[in-house]
Order: sequence, then C-alpha cells, then structure tokens
Amino acid sequence: MSQQTTIRKLAELVNTPVEKLLEQLAEAGMKFSGPDQVVTSIEKVKLLGFLKRSHGKADKPAETDEAAKKITLNRSRKQEITVGGGKNRTTVDVVVRKKVTLVKPNDGPMSPSDERADILRKLEESKQRNLAEQEKLAADDKRRADAAAAVRQAAEDAARAKAEEELKLKLADASAVAPSVGDAPTAATPAAVRKPAPTHGHGHPKPPAPATPARVDHNAPRNKTRGSHAMVAGVEDDDAANRFAGQLHLSPSDRARRTTNSRGKGGNRPQQRRSNEQARSGGGQHGFSRPTAPIVRDVAIGDTVTVADLAQKLALKGGDVVKALFKMGVMATINQSIDFDTAALVTEELGHTVVRTNANAAEDALIAHAEEVQGEKVARPPVVTIMGHVDHGKTSLLDYIRRTKVASGEAGGITQHIGAYHVETARGVISFLDTPGHSAFTSMRARGAKLTDIVVLVVAADDGVMPQTREAVQHAKAAGVPLIVAINKIDKSGADPLRVKNELLAEEVVAEDFGGDTQMVELSAKTGDGVDDLLDAISLQAEVLELRAVPVGRAIGTVIESSLDKGRGPVATVLVQQGQLKKGDYLVCGVQYGRVRALFDETGKQVEEAGPSIPVQVLGLSGVPDAGDDFVVVEDERLAKDVAQQRDAKRRESRLVAAAGNRMEDIMAQMGKGEGQLSLNLVIKADVQGSVEALRQALVALSNDQIRINVISSGVGGITESDANAAATAKATVIGFNVRADASARRIIEGNGVDLRYFSIIYDVIDQVKQVASGILGVEIREEIIGIAEVRDVFRSSKFGAVAGCMVVEGVVKRSKPIRVLRDNAVVFEGELESLRRFKENVDEVRNGTECGIGVKAYNDVKPGDQIECFERIEVQRTL
Repeated sequence: MSQQTTIRKLAELVNTPVEKLLEQLAEAGMKFSGPDQVVTSIEKVKLLGFLKRSHGKADKPAETDEAAKKITLNRSRKQEITVGGGKNRTTVDVVVRKKVTLVKPNDGPMSPSDERADILRKLEESKQRNLAEQEKLAADDKRRADAAAAVRQAAEDAARAKAEEELKLKLADASAVAPSVGDAPTAATPAAVRKPAPTHGHGHPKPPAPATPARVDHNAPRNKTRGSHAMVAGVEDDDAANRFAGQLHLSPSDRARRTTNSRGKGGNRPQQRRSNEQARSGGGQHGFSRPTAPIVRDVAIGDTVTVADLAQKLALKGGDVVKALFKMGVMATINQSIDFDTAALVTEELGHTVVRTNANAAEDALIAHAEEVQGEKVARPPVVTIMGHVDHGKTSLLDYIRRTKVASGEAGGITQHIGAYHVETARGVISFLDTPGHSAFTSMRARGAKLTDIVVLVVAADDGVMPQTREAVQHAKAAGVPLIVAINKIDKSGADPLRVKNELLAEEVVAEDFGGDTQMVELSAKTGDGVDDLLDAISLQAEVLELRAVPVGRAIGTVIESSLDKGRGPVATVLVQQGQLKKGDYLVCGVQYGRVRALFDETGKQVEEAGPSIPVQVLGLSGVPDAGDDFVVVEDERLAKDVAQQRDAKRRESRLVAAAGNRMEDIMAQMGKGEGQLSLNLVIKADVQGSVEALRQALVALSNDQIRINVISSGVGGITESDANAAATAKATVIGFNVRADASARRIIEGNGVDLRYFSIIYDVIDQVKQVASGILGVEIREEIIGIAEVRDVFRSSKFGAVAGCMVVEGVVKRSKPIRVLRDNAVVFEGELESLRRFKENVDEVRNGTECGIGVKAYNDVKPGDQIECFERIEVQRTL
C-alpha cells in the first residue's frame, strides 16, 4: 500500500466513533493501545469477518439458511376475450399465473480460518507478480544500456581507426613529396600516430567523422552539442587532442557540414530542428547574411500619396512615417493624403531617393496604344440620329425603314432610351440612333448628337415646332453635324408643312426652298410617302461628308447605352467608330474593363465581329459603364486594368472635391434660409443607364425653396437588398423604372414599411413624385376676406352692449365667421360676432348693400367710421 491506514482514519472512513472501533477490534482478538496505530489489511479482513459473525449470519438455524438459498417468483397476467357474437357477445377475464422457484447450489460455508488462508494466498501471489515484473524491467534496462555502450564503443573505435588511417596516408604522401629531408622520421610510433590529428591548414585540428550507427537507442543518455563548443564523452584523458579537435573556430560551411552529418538518420528531431534553424539564420554556406550598409530605395511618388502607401513603398511601419512627419511639423494621420513635396521631404529624410511618377502614365500608354491603329481608310456607313419632339413619329419612321414594329413595344408608345440599329437599304448600310423626345431625356439627345454624323429632325406637320424640337436644333448645332428636317404626318388633314418651315426660320434653320442649305423632306411614316426621298437625302449628305474609317486593327468607339442583366451581367451597347471589335478582345471602357465574351446585334443574334459604324451589345465588362464613355481595345488585360483603376481613382478624388465644394455652397446658401425646407429622399433604379440619368435630372429639377428632392442612391438593375436597406435607413421612397425588387428586398421593404412604386412611363414618375412631395408639404392655412361692413352709427343695448349699425359695402357678412375691426385701415380688434340682426330678426348672413346690426363679442369700443371685416380660414394643399 502506498499509504498506511490508522485506526482514526479507518473510523472516519466507516463513519464510526474511534472508541467503538477500538472495542470492536478488542472483541475480535486484536489489541491496540491508541487510535494512531496502523491497521493492516489482514486485520481489516479479520474485523470484517468478526462483525459478520456477530450480526448472526453464521448462527442461523438450518431452516432459515435453506430458505435463504431458495427464491420463488410469482407472476400473473390478466387478459380480456370476447365470446359469441351479436347480442350474445360477452367479455370474459382470463388470468394466467406463473410460479418459478430458483435454488442456490449447496456450497458449504467457509470458516474464518479458510478465509484468512485465502486472503494470505492472494497477497503472496500479488507480491510474486510485482517482484517478477521489477526484475524483468531491470533486466531490460541493463540490456539496453549494454547495447548503447557497445554501439558507442564501436563508433569511437571506427572513428579512431579512420583517423589513424588518414594520418598514415598523409605521412606517406609527405614523405613521397620531400624524400631529401634526412631528419624526417621514416616510421611513426603508435603513440605518435594516435596523437597528431589532421588540421584545416590554419593550425586548428579537424574533427574525425564518426561512423553512422546502425541503431541508436533513444532512451540512452546523449551528448549535448551547444554551438561549436561540444563536450565529447567516452574518451580517455590522454586523448585530449581528439577530444577537443576541431570544436573551436569553425568556418560557417564546416559548421553547417558538421551539424548536418553529426547525427545521420538516427539523429533526434530537436537537434535536426536546431540545425535547420541554424541554416536559416545564416549558418549554412548559402545562408542569409545581414546587410552591412543601409538599403537605399527608389520610391515612385505621384502628385498625392497617402501616408500608408508611402510607408509601404518605404518598407517601414506607418507609425515611423507619421513620426517623421511630426518631426517636420506636418500633422498627418496614416490615412491622410500628402502632396508630392511633403512626401519627397520625408522620403529623403528617411534616407531614400524620390522618383516622380506621371499620374497619367497609364493614360499615355493607352493613347500610344490607340495611335498604333493605322491603315488604309475606306468608306463607312453613316450614323444617323433621329431627334424631335415626343409623339412626332420618330420611332414610327424608323419602323417603316426597318420594316419592324418597335413603337408598339415601347411603354406608353414613347421611346425612353436610345435605340441603336443598322439597316441595309438599297442605298447601302445606314446606322440609326433613335433618341427619346421627352423633355427629361436631354442628356440622351445631347449624347446622340455627339455620336452621330447626320441628324434627322422629325417635326409633325400638324403640330409644328415644339420645345424639344428647338432643343434638338441646339444640340445639332453644338455638335456641328449637318441637319436634315423630316416633316412627318403630311397625310393628316391638318398638316401644314409651310408653317413648319416658317417656324424653323426662327431657329436659323433655313430650307433649301427659301435659299438655305438645310434639306427638308415631306413624308408620312404611316403610309411611307417620301421615305425614299429621305434615304436619298441621307445618302447624298453622307457622300458630301466623305465618311471614312480604318476597318482593321484595334477598335475604338463609344458607349451608347448600358444596363445590368440578371443572367448576363453588365451589358453595354457600343458603337464602333474605328477598327474592328472581335470576340475575345480586351477593352477598357471608362472606369470599367474586361474581355469581350460575346457580341450581339440589335436583333439578339450573336456575331463574331463588328466594324465601323455598327452598333453591338458587349458582354464581359467588370461593371456597368456610364453612357457616353469611350472604349478602346488594348493588347492585354493588365493595361486595361491599370487604366480603369487610374480613372476610378481620379473620379473618386474629383467627386470628393466636388462634394466638399457643394457642402460649402450648401452652407452658404442655407445661411439666408430658414429651417423650414423639407426633404424628399428617393432611391432610383432603372433598366438602363440613360433612364437613370434622365430620371435623376427630371426629379431633382422639381426642388424649390419649400422642398428639396434628394436622390440618395441610383443605379442600373433590379432593386436589391442593399437598396432596400438604404431606403429604410433614409426613409426614402423607392422608384423602380422597368425593374422589380427581389425576394430579400421585398421582405425588408414590407418589414420597414418602405414606399415602393413601379413605373414604366416617365410621365407617371414625375406626376407621382409631385404627389408624394405635395403630401410632405402638407396644407397651407389661408385667410380669405368674404365681406366688409362700414359702421354708420353705434347704439347702446343693455343686453349686447354697443351695437354697430352697419352697411355691408362689399361681399357678405356671416355670423359664424371671425371678424376684425379696422380703424384707419389698422386692425384694432380681432374676434367674433355676438349677434347679427336685420331689423329685429337674427340672420345668418347679410349681403352687399344691406343694412344690419352687428354686436361684437367682448368689444364695446366700436366707433362710427370703423370697418368690420369678415373673413374665413381655408386649407390649401401645397403643390410643387
């Protein structure tokens, strides 16, 4: 037992008082003098047997002992069964009883002496087993120690024999090289052979290479090697040279070789790890060595750079650069931008050289890349833009030319985005751009005028020149493109082409009939009359312009329209102006870039390439580009990505600067205004980029001094979860123009009560926003004067006090309305009527030119010549 048990401890274990336990031990024949004496296991067993006998287990009669060896089990189970059927059916209880008797085998009782002998026998067997195991372990340890000693001795003998052999070979070589030296010994004694050791050549002995042992016992004690100063065990004292040979002043290569070969395959893992760390830290032949001189870097810095980027270029911590700036008197944080001069000063202060980079390096490379497009120019199809007022027949005219029905598919029958088509006519290929005529799409018309070669201005003969007609003329003049006027709807009864020509004179558009240079063609898009004349005029104008382009090489063009398709991703409709756009080309488009994955024409058919003046849809861009952005095909994706990122950074900086300026302007503008201006927040999502621009401009233009329309977010594509969260946070109204909200966005909109409205016609958007803004403005209380009575005389009454005899000189005076008493056109009292009488009768109202008596409530200072003004308060809904 690992711990002896005293009587006191045994009493605590069995929860018995110490005195009682001593008495029981004494009764069992074991005398103990005190509670601190040790109780053995044999004595415990003896006490247990005595207690069992004293409790009567061994003194029972034979009947009781026999009964204790027999167990009887009784079990009963009750069931119900149905006997008979119909009316004679009865239920009978069935009880099943079972009795089982189990008898214990007859074993004679064991006497106390037999119990003691059995316990002693078991203890003796346990001792013998423990002794045998200890002897076996000792024999194993001795065998392993002898094997390890034998292995060490064999390794030392092999090393010593190898060293003596090498020494003999070197002595033989030396005697062969210098045979004339007579004093050199011809033989060496065994002691002389064993004492010297081979050296490195600079006086230090070279250690012997120990042989690799076949088996190494990991439990045997090992020699620990620390650095190059190792203690060698198992060598006699007289072998001091071998014991310390080669341990001091090793070269790095020798130390690495010694560390690598000292253990072989049987080496332990810690020493292998230590040698690997030593090799990584520079102990090996090809290890890293610390630089002896500071590293000077050439740091490329642009016009501005953030402190974090500068620290990364300097390979320093951001805090070190901030500290250097603080020492120079510049208080800048790690995320703050600093100019080139400040960055150059701190870079030179830290010991590096500055190289100024060109901020437009990527743009310059792109320009040089684009200038490489050279070749022979050939004639290209003209790009014709159809412009004009809404509902003047632009799309219908294009439908007749294309022999398709586009207008029937437009929402509301009006065009709401630029449609790009190329048509093969009898006079060649012509590319058409159909622009919207609604007033909200000014930016689209301006963009169409810049992209085009010829502008066809459609004017309805029965409607004349309208505001968007004048705007289209201005856009064409600003773009410097020739203008052809198509006078449409001449088949209608009220058509007056001469009126159109006269009204265009005011816009400095002079027809050829009047001596000008503008071609005007009368036609009907419904019947087709005059359409061929229009195509002839376009072809004639194109020949005069001599439109030419390079049909081969890298393509250059402009984005006409862009959208976000749920299945295809960003889709851009582009117009190729130079070169040839092919599938697989890398292109940069504004702040977006990508590789052309697919090209589609206006009918949805996939094409492999597109030449000059051909509009196509491009798939594969990284994002939705802005309408009007130029695109350029580049050689690789790296240049496209660099240019796009550089443009994005410039746009972000300009947007931040513009936002800061707008904030200052807003502050200055609000200084003279009160806090009464309300705000209506909107989130606009549309199907194409042009519609987003048009909606944003049209809705923001509704702002006035009373309410400000604030578009907090706008974009292309469906209404997403982020849009719904932004609207819920800003309490904004979500406008979906030809788009819908997804399931997650609908859950957020319904949960937060966000106002969501879908539209497909821009008229409805503007009208609905006006209604929402009017609801925010609320109602205005206005006072309207309905009548004036002049006081002719004043009578005193005991009941009403002063009663004014009046003549109604204007309007009508009503008893239920409030009044004001005017004296010399100044208000002296404001209240209400107490009585209004005509002769002796109370009346509700008195009209103009009628006399009456008026009692003013709580006012008795009415004098002749005063005027009593009767008015009413009305609520007027505020509108934009």
